[in-house]
Amino acid sequence: MQWNEITKYFRAGMPLRKHRQHFKTHGSCFTASEAVEWLHEVLRNNSNFGPEVTRQQTVQLLRKFLKNHVIEDIKGRWGSENLEDNGVLYRFPSTSPVKPLPSSCPPKENLENFSRDKERLFKLPHLSRRTFKKHELLQSLENLEKTNPDIIGENKEDILHRKEISHEYVQETWRNIILIHLQTILGIPSLEEVLQPTQIVPEYIIYNMTNTSKHGVVILQNKSEDLPHWVLSAMKCLAYWPRNNDMSQPTYSGFERDVFRTVADYFLNLPEPLLTFEYYELFVNILDLLQPHLERIAIQALQICCLLLPPPNRRKIQLLMRMISRISENVDMPRLHDAMGTRSLMIQTFSRCVLCCAEEVDLDELLSTRLVSFLMDHQQEIFKVPTYLQVAVRDHIEYMKMAQCKHPKEEICAILPTYSYCKQITSQEFEEQKVSTSQAAVTELLENIIKDKNLSVKDKKKKLKQFQKEYPLIYQNRFPTTENEAMLFDNKPTIKQPMLSLRKPRFRSLRY
Repeated sequence: MQWNEITKYFRAGMPLRKHRQHFKTHGSCFTASEAVEWLHEVLRNNSNFGPEVTRQQTVQLLRKFLKNHVIEDIKGRWGSENLEDNGVLYRFPSTSPVKPLPSSCPPKENLENFSRDKERLFKLPHLSRRTFKKHELLQSLENLEKTNPDIIGENKEDILHRKEISHEYVQETWRNIILIHLQTILGIPSLEEVLQPTQIVPEYIIYNMTNTSKHGVVILQNKSEDLPHWVLSAMKCLAYWPRNNDMSQPTYSGFERDVFRTVADYFLNLPEPLLTFEYYELFVNILDLLQPHLERIAIQALQICCLLLPPPNRRKIQLLMRMISRISENVDMPRLHDAMGTRSLMIQTFSRCVLCCAEEVDLDELLSTRLVSFLMDHQQEIFKVPTYLQVAVRDHIEYMKMAQCKHPKEEICAILPTYSYCKQITSQEFEEQKVSTSQAAVTELLENIIKDKNLSVKDKKKKLKQFQKEYPLIYQNRFPTTENEAMLFDNKPTIKQPMLSLRKPRFRSLRY
C-alpha cells in the first residue's frame, strides 16, 4: 500500500464527530484511540497487511501521520511524533498533504471526471469488516479482479444489484438528503414551488465538495470553463491592492479604476447570472431569512443552495465575493468612484450579474443588492463545504451495503432520516406566518433603502418609486402623507401618491 493511498483513504474514511473537552465543544474531530481503532481495523482487513498487524504498529503509523501533517491536534500543532493511544483530540488540516500524481491520460471534461470522484466518495467503508473486503483502498474494479480472483466467482446477480445501489440509488439519496435538510432549515412543509428534485445534480454537489483549494474554492479540471487569465490577474491585483500590484510595471493615475472596470465588464457580459436563472426562485425565497434574528438559518440555507450550482458558476461567484469583500475592507484602496462609496459601488456594480430573473422584474435590483450584500459579508461561511451532508449520505449508503450483505437476495428498503425541530402547524397557520414573515422582510427592505446613506438622492427616489409600485400598501403605511416624504428629503415632496390630483386654476393679474 502506497503512502498516498493510505493517507487519502484515512482522510476520506475516518469518522468525524463532535467532542467535548475542557468545557468546550470541538466539531469534526476524533480521539487518538478512535483513530487507532478505525485504522487498525482497516489494516487488518487489507491483503497488504493482514490480521497480524498489531495495535502498537497502528499507533506508529498515526505518529507518522502527525509528523507529516496528515493530521494535527485540535490546536493545529503537528510535526512531532508525540501521539499515544488515548483521548487526545485530533483533526484533519484544511489542506490535503497528498500531492496529485501525474496522469498519462489527457484532461477530460469536468462531468467526465465526476464518476471517478463519485466512486471515491461512496465506495469508502465506514466500520464494517464485511463490506471492506470488496473495496480495498480505492483500487479500481480492474485491480480488484487481478489481485482478488475469488471475486470472479461471486454471484453475478448480486454484483449487478450492488452496482445499482452505488450509482442510481446513491444519486437519489443525495437528492433526498439535500431536500430534507433544506426543507428543515427553511421550516416549510414543501419545496415544490421553488426547487424540484430534477434541479439537484449530485455530480455538481460531489464535485463542489471534493475538488477545492486550501481556501475552499472550487478547482476546475477543464480550464476552458475557468475565468480567463487576464480576469484572474485583474481580480488578484484588486483583492490584494497595493501589495499584489506589480510596481515594476508602469502605472498611472486612475490605474486601479481601469482594472476594476475590466473585471466589471467581464462579469456584466456573462450570458446569465452566476446563481443561474434556474435557481432564481430558490434564492429569492431565502431573502425572507435575511433578518438579524434569522442570520444563522440564512447562512445554512445559502450554504446548501450554493452547493447546487454548476462548478464553474460556484468558482466564479466564490472568487467574486472574495474580491469585493477584500476591496470593501481595504482602507488603502483609492476611491474607485467619485460620488459613491467603495462598498456601495461593489454591490451596485455586481448585483445584476449575481441574481436576476430571465424576465425583467422591477424589484430585481433591490432583491439582488440585498442578497449580494449578505453574500459579501458572510462569504467565508456560506461557501464552506457542509461535510454533514456527506456524512449523512455515507451513513445511509453504508447501512444499505451492510443490509445487502446480510440479505443479498432480498429487496432492501431503508428509510431516509427526517429532521423535525418545530411543532407541526396547520396549513392555514403556515400561510399566515408566511405572509407575516414576507411582509416583515419587505418592510425591512424599505427601511434599508431609506437609511442607506451611500445612495444619492436621485437613486433613492428611483428605488422608492419602484418599491411604491410593487408594494403600495406597505409604502402607504410608511408614508401615509406627502409630508412624511418631504421630511425624508428635507424639501418639497417629489414622489407623488398614486391618486387623482386636481390642478389649481392660475389667475392672471389685472395690472399691466
